[in-house]
Amino acid sequence: MTDAEVNDGALAGYRVIDMTGVVLGPYATQILGDYGADVIKIEPPGGDIMRHAGPMQHPGMGHIFINANRNKRSVVLDLKQAADRATLLQLCATADVLAYNIRPASMARLGLSWQAVQTVNPRIVYCGAYGYSEGGPYSDWPAYDDLIQGAACIPWLMTQSGSPEPRYVPATFADRVTGLNMVHAIMAALLARVRTGRGQSVEVPMFECLLQFVLGEHLGGATWEPPIGPMGHSRMLAPNRKPYATSDGHVCALMYNDAHWKAFLALVGEPERFETDPRFTTQSARITHIDALYGFVQDHLRAHSTAHWLRELAAHDIPVMPMMKLDDLLTDPHLAATGAWLDVAHPHEGRLRQLRPPVRMGDTPTSVRRPAPLLGEHTQEVLAELKALTRQ
Repeated sequence: MTDAEVNDGALAGYRVIDMTGVVLGPYATQILGDYGADVIKIEPPGGDIMRHAGPMQHPGMGHIFINANRNKRSVVLDLKQAADRATLLQLCATADVLAYNIRPASMARLGLSWQAVQTVNPRIVYCGAYGYSEGGPYSDWPAYDDLIQGAACIPWLMTQSGSPEPRYVPATFADRVTGLNMVHAIMAALLARVRTGRGQSVEVPMFECLLQFVLGEHLGGATWEPPIGPMGHSRMLAPNRKPYATSDGHVCALMYNDAHWKAFLALVGEPERFETDPRFTTQSARITHIDALYGFVQDHLRAHSTAHWLRELAAHDIPVMPMMKLDDLLTDPHLAATGAWLDVAHPHEGRLRQLRPPVRMGDTPTSVRRPAPLLGEHTQEVLAELKALTRQ
């Protein structure tokens, strides 16, 4: 770290050994790095597989890798070799967290089970994020984002809400939901260590994490035993719950409470409907008839332009946003005004556009201190530090 790389983050002084790859784990450990942790990314000789997913300017520096691995130092170790495994355990002895996202059986085969790691460091938080909880018939199954989305009903829910065929969410949805759970699980375990003085093994399963996310709405009538109705949430599944077509594009609007509906009905010239049409009168009635109400809104919004509705709905305190395209984000006035885009200098890649860490803290700020590393860029640096520590 150079003198210019000031680290006053909440996790400054904590060390994370990051054995994760692809998206889930790197996303989680990058957040820990943004909070100030010293994240040492352990990579095999070929590197994290996401290094090779384009577009890229140079081999081994794909865009997904760059966007999930800032604030980390890269160390290459071949964990199939006994000497490198021993080095990894030495690093664990200096660390607060070991994060991994391969199955526990694979960690055990590498000689890196919880028992082995806590022997060298009983204070370490040993956190694994993988497909399914241990102890069930799925425990040894491989897991990727698409598979977990399928297991958690996402493609089927798409069909229930009007999609002509099952579809995955077009983002690494399961990976990132699980990654966020991994972050707060690690922080909770570190807090527990303050009280107990001991580390612990932590399991963060993708399937169960995404189910908790999905079933918050869709457990529905099965919340009770015996069930009092079907599973699913009618508002989420309404086929008309989608951006509204205008005369020249689309707009995202939501009439949610009494005030919103009264304002909208007055705006479209039907104020009496709130009292005379029982579908509009109460929140319960609106939920029951929500798809028809969304269709009612759609019929009116087709009559005017997107600009008209953005202006008129906002003027009547009805929540509204334009439907953004990806390119729109690069010139979005809110992101510009809040300094959300960073211009990051990379010694190998040139200038990079990155999003600022979204969480802002008054006394212990998040920061981007290092761009994503080249493969093995910090191997010698970290091993020299390790050697110096073992001499003490």
